[in-house]
Amino acid sequence: MKFFTVAALSFCLVSLAQSAPQDDQYVLGPDSQIQKDVPQGKMTQMPAWTNSKIYPGTTRDWWIYVPAQYKPEQPANVMVFCDGGGFVKTDGQFRVPVVFDNLSAKGEMPVTIGMFINPGVFPSSNPKEKPRSNRSFEYDSLGDLHARFLIEEILPEVAKSYKLTDDPEGRGICGNSSGGICAFTVAWERPDAFRKVISHIGSFTNIRGGHVYPALIRKTDKKPLKVFLQDGRNDLDNQFGNWPLANQDMAAALKFAGYDYQFVLGEGTHNGKHGGAMLPDTLRWLWKK
Repeated sequence: MKFFTVAALSFCLVSLAQSAPQDDQYVLGPDSQIQKDVPQGKMTQMPAWTNSKIYPGTTRDWWIYVPAQYKPEQPANVMVFCDGGGFVKTDGQFRVPVVFDNLSAKGEMPVTIGMFINPGVFPSSNPKEKPRSNRSFEYDSLGDLHARFLIEEILPEVAKSYKLTDDPEGRGICGNSSGGICAFTVAWERPDAFRKVISHIGSFTNIRGGHVYPALIRKTDKKPLKVFLQDGRNDLDNQFGNWPLANQDMAAALKFAGYDYQFVLGEGTHNGKHGGAMLPDTLRWLWKK
């Protein structure tokens, strides 16, 4: 099983960096472009996180974004991004800092501090060897481990410098692929801490048991979550499952259980072009009361 998990992880990561003709229809709009006269927030790369008790032995890069509208006397909302390094780029598929700047300036989303967190790696003692990724274990596993990592380690550290809301309605989490199922798992396990979810091309397949979620959603008392799902009809289909079908099963289960959710199924493949193109509208919907 270890071989297949690593193989799937590598394939998904490669796929995220590629696009196909089906993806060309998804283009970034003005809210994803730097606009003159819009105040820009501050993005800070933090010192590598090396002292995790939840994931001992790992190290990870992470960043904090603080919007220009932040006021120290007022608690800010929180948005966590799994695979954070891919979301911080101002020339990438998502351009989250730019989108946050533009929507915040127009009052179309609340004042929100972004936390962009990469999965952990185990450093190698051999300089010729690459660090061993802990991504699949952290993101594809079910249970409350990653929620605890955020709640017990990351949030308290950020709260030393910024005033954060403790209202779970003001806390969201977003991810792509395995990061997408991770985002859902965090909120599913700890709705007392996170209640808003964005999953792009989410891996609700049997990499580490995530295919059970549709049945769990149907059989479990409704939780106070707001969930956005996006996938493409040309997404992955491999030994772990079919991504478009898995996301359709998730959407059907959320509908059956009466959740506040949106599901957008496009024509894209396994990358962030569609999710990035619609991110401004996704955030408007997510934060709308």
